[in-house]
Amino acid sequence: MSGVFESVIGQPQAIELLTCAMQRDRLAPAYLFMGPAGVGRRLTVECFAAWILAKDETQIQFQRIAQRNHPDLLWVEPTYQHKGKLLTVAQAEEEGLKRKARPQIRLEQIREIGQFLSRPSLEAKRAVVVLEATETMAEAAANGLLKTLEEPGNATLILLAPNAESLLPTLISRCQRIPFRRLSSADLTVVLQRAEHAEILQAPDVLALAQGSPGEAIAHWQKLQSIPAELLTDLSHPPTSLRSALEYAAKINRNLDTESQLWLVEYLQHRYWHTQRHSAWLHSLETVRKQLLNYAQPRLVWEVALMKMVAL
Repeated sequence: MSGVFESVIGQPQAIELLTCAMQRDRLAPAYLFMGPAGVGRRLTVECFAAWILAKDETQIQFQRIAQRNHPDLLWVEPTYQHKGKLLTVAQAEEEGLKRKARPQIRLEQIREIGQFLSRPSLEAKRAVVVLEATETMAEAAANGLLKTLEEPGNATLILLAPNAESLLPTLISRCQRIPFRRLSSADLTVVLQRAEHAEILQAPDVLALAQGSPGEAIAHWQKLQSIPAELLTDLSHPPTSLRSALEYAAKINRNLDTESQLWLVEYLQHRYWHTQRHSAWLHSLETVRKQLLNYAQPRLVWEVALMKMVAL
């Protein structure tokens, strides 16, 4: 049993709580894995689910869990609605869909959980249901999930959320909480090296943005690589004239989609604060973020903000 979580780094409290339940063979009907993204929650779920579904074949089952193809496992992700179909983020990207609204777990998916749990397990002694980004549920879906948590049957439900405050108290009360923490610098280094992303360790801006989350570090690094180098060079310092402000805004609008622009706001806020210590620039960029989230015209948003920064 000691090897079940050997791939999980930097989460001793979570592993201790789960291991204790496994040793006693006393699993809770539902668990809430709480903590920031990219620190090992999903990997821990996969290890835990592999043990639940096949104690004697953990490694074989782990491969099936990772591929989401075990008959007694239902893995629920936030979805978009498109032409009467529910598409995960990955499916939407494959179809080239550009969505303004964020994905969410929907009532139809909660009903699917009920149907899944209404049948007996096919291979394992009990079923496992995993809900990612549970905080994205609307009220109707949350109320539907509450009914399932009250009578889960022969199954274990695992909810993933950033914190308890993001869910209804009635949901939290029916789950055993498993806390996940941001990793230390040493543990972060180990994870990035294992993931073959050691180059990120030489990118202090990326590490600062990640704040102890290897997953976030990799995501920030990949996003940074997608931004044109010339644009990053231009924006390494705020514009010094109205003309340069308009030129920068045009380049941002031409080269980056809205998601990338939102990431750029976060990156520039960090960079400008650590290089210039100019809080007014940060406020201007925060206005850009809010307006982009409200679907304002991106080029105009950047023009106004960058011209204001020239005057500051």
